[in-house]
Amino acid sequence: MSIVTVQLGQCGNQVGHELLDVICNDAQEGQRKVYSSASCEKFFHQSTHGELVARAVLIDMEPKVINQSISRAAKSGRWRYGEASHFSQKQGSGNNWANGYCVHGPRHRAVVEELVRREVECCDRLAGLMAMMSVAGGTGSGVGTYVTQSLRDIYPKSFILNHLTWPYGTGEVIVQNYNSVLTLAHLYQLSDAILVHENDTVHRVCSQLLNIKHISFSDVNRVIAHQLGSVLQPALTADSHGVYSRNPLGELVSALACHPEYKLLSVSTIPQMASSSIAYSTFSWPSLLKHLRQMLISNTKMEEGIDWQVCPPAASERSRSLTAPSFNRSLANLLILRGKDVYSAETGGFEDPALYTSWLSSEAAFNLWKSPVPFNKYEKCATLVSNSQALLKPLDNMVGKAWNMFASRAYIHQYVKFGISEEDFLDSFTSLEQVISSYSQLS
Repeated sequence: MSIVTVQLGQCGNQVGHELLDVICNDAQEGQRKVYSSASCEKFFHQSTHGELVARAVLIDMEPKVINQSISRAAKSGRWRYGEASHFSQKQGSGNNWANGYCVHGPRHRAVVEELVRREVECCDRLAGLMAMMSVAGGTGSGVGTYVTQSLRDIYPKSFILNHLTWPYGTGEVIVQNYNSVLTLAHLYQLSDAILVHENDTVHRVCSQLLNIKHISFSDVNRVIAHQLGSVLQPALTADSHGVYSRNPLGELVSALACHPEYKLLSVSTIPQMASSSIAYSTFSWPSLLKHLRQMLISNTKMEEGIDWQVCPPAASERSRSLTAPSFNRSLANLLILRGKDVYSAETGGFEDPALYTSWLSSEAAFNLWKSPVPFNKYEKCATLVSNSQALLKPLDNMVGKAWNMFASRAYIHQYVKFGISEEDFLDSFTSLEQVISSYSQLS
C-alpha cells in the first residue's frame, strides 16, 4: 500500500526531500528485490520511462525551496518529483499562523486538493497521508493545519499522520510559541497521530554523536530523515507470516495511538555515529537493546548521557514512582529492529509491565517489527517509536511561554487582523492543557 506525502513550507519540503532520498537509496542498495519492491510501492510510482516518481505534493507560499528540492531530486538520477505535483506563490505567510490558516489556506484550497487527489488516484491502494511541516513559521504551521483539515474532510476514513518539527527552544521566530500552540491544538482534533522531532535534540545528535563541527539545517534534516526512514521502511510484524506490512501507516497508528487523548509520538534510534566510525564499531543486540531501553526509561534521546540510576519501579511501587519526574511512563511502544541476526534479538525488557500505564496490558502496549535487511550502512540498528511522557516537558514549556506572551497581549493584534480571535487562543490553550494533564497522569 502507498503513502502520499504532503510537504508543507520550507522545513516540510526540506525534510521531505531528505526522507525520500534516504528511502530511495536504501531501497536500491544491494540485491533486495522483495524489500525494494515494497519500499518503492509505498513512496514512488514508475513513469512510462521507468523513472521513480515520488508520491508527494510540495506546497509553499514562496518558490525557492520547492525549486531546490525538485532540482536536487532530478540531479540525483535515482528519482524525481512529479512535473505538476507542486504549488507555490510569490509571497510567504510572514511567520504568522493566522495568515497561513485564514488567508493562504482557503485561497489556495482548490488547487492543493486537486494536487493531492491526483497523487491519491495514482495509488492502487492508499495506506494514508503523511503531512510534513514545522510548527514555528506561518506556512508550514498555518497552511499545513488548514491543508490537514481539508484532507480530513475529503478522506475521512484514511489515516493521516502529521510529522512536526519543533523549533529550537532559544527561538527562531519571536511568535513561534503562538504558532506552535495553535498548530498542535488544531491538529489534535484532525490527525490520527503526531510524530515529533525537536530541533534541540537533533542538534545534539549532530554535535555529540556525529561529530559535526558546523551544524547546518541540512545536517539536522538528514538525521530526522534517517530516523523517519528507519520507521517507515518495510518491516515484518508478528503476524505477517513473512510478508512485509500491507498498511504500514495504519499499523503504526493502531499500535501507538490507541486513545484519542494520547497522540504524541517520539523517536529514538541506536546506533547513531559518524560514517567514518562505523567500520571500526561492533554491535550486538543485547547491548543495543539495553541502551535503548534505558534511553526510554530515562527519557534520553542519545546513548551518551543515559541516566543509569533511573529504573522502572515494581508494580507495588507505581504510585510512589509518579513523584520521580525522571521516570518516563509509556502508553505504548513500537520497537523496530533491522539487520543481521534480527530474529535472535531478545526484546523481553520492553514487555515489562512496569514501563506502561496500569490500564493497558503490556501485551497490548508493546509491538515489535523486524527486518533482516540492514539499514543505512548499520549492520544492526534499533528504533523505538514511543507514545509516552517524553514530550510532556517540552510541550509544557512551549505552552507556558506562549501563555506568558498572551497574558501581556504581545503580538495578538497581528493574529486578530487575519481573523484569529483571543477566544481562539484561549480554546487552544485549554485543549493543550488537557493534553498535558492527560500525559502527566499516566500511571
